Amino acid sequence: MSGGVDSSVTAALLKEQGYEVIGLTMHHWDACAKDDAGEPCHSNAAVTNAKKIAEQLKIPFYSVNFETDFRQQIITRFCAEYFSGRTPNPCAVCNKKIKFGLLLDKALELGADYLATGHYVSLAEEDGQLFIRKGADRKKDQSYFLFSLSQQQLTHCLFPLGELNKQQVREHAIRFGLQIAEKDESQDICFIPDGDYVSFLEQEQGTGKLNGDIVHVSGKVLGQHQGIYRYTIGQRKGLGIGWAEPLYVISIDAEKKQVTVGEKQHLSRSEMLVAQCCWSIPEPTEPFSTTCRIRYRHTEVAATVEPLENKSVRVTFRSPQDGITPGQAAVFYSGDLLIGGGWIQ
Repeated sequence: MSGGVDSSVTAALLKEQGYEVIGLTMHHWDACAKDDAGEPCHSNAAVTNAKKIAEQLKIPFYSVNFETDFRQQIITRFCAEYFSGRTPNPCAVCNKKIKFGLLLDKALELGADYLATGHYVSLAEEDGQLFIRKGADRKKDQSYFLFSLSQQQLTHCLFPLGELNKQQVREHAIRFGLQIAEKDESQDICFIPDGDYVSFLEQEQGTGKLNGDIVHVSGKVLGQHQGIYRYTIGQRKGLGIGWAEPLYVISIDAEKKQVTVGEKQHLSRSEMLVAQCCWSIPEPTEPFSTTCRIRYRHTEVAATVEPLENKSVRVTFRSPQDGITPGQAAVFYSGDLLIGGGWIQ
């Protein structure tokens, strides 16, 4: 329970359906402050809201502290990826390692059979395999972030909001009398609430270490930048360079501390390498056709997947795609079913 609308309605719906429900909240980033006596005090607003909702629903409430694990597995990786010229996706990693990893383990330890969340997805079973199905509310569908969940994890998951849209969820919140019915949506990256990831990275790692040249694809040096972590593939705004045509970030070289820019046509790619692949289908051994999404707000497109060694694949698109970004997830679908995914190299 995050204290927000989705997880609160999830708990209320399951209780209404006859489940024995407990509320579980994780402290994962700056959630536990120390009081004057040096003891933890749970003053974080999200935790406070979740506890109030649990009290209103008359369900037991538990909180667990994963701050150390979150820093080691999410924050450290997030910074390392940016400082190596990649653009990370911390939410997908967190779902695998923390939410459906440590938190699921804790739920099972408490005697629960399932971990239920407010994700806008549902589960489907075919030929004895569990699949994540896209949420009915396509604007809210979060299947992309769950590509790496294993069959063992999915066995213990419930997603009650998969067939609902956001308006219906808010209507349920009003029906249940939950005071958070009109609460705003949560931010994309929970540990950077103001969205200023550049300042966050500089606070974590310092400044001035990765300054270098901005270079046109022709090889001409156009200017200097104040850190490669300020840029991502496909970026157009904030380059600070005058040119006859709009320029986009084409590639980032951490070793050379170099950002390469070029005109829009230079963004297009027909192929990409994807590593650390996870599958809901039997691991493929032969090339096959599928649809592929290369970022959260990307509409998946037709592609051929060719299996390689070490859980890697080569993806060839039917039509070239712009802004293929190392560090982001590539997720594969068969219709509405998520069949696998991995990390763009």
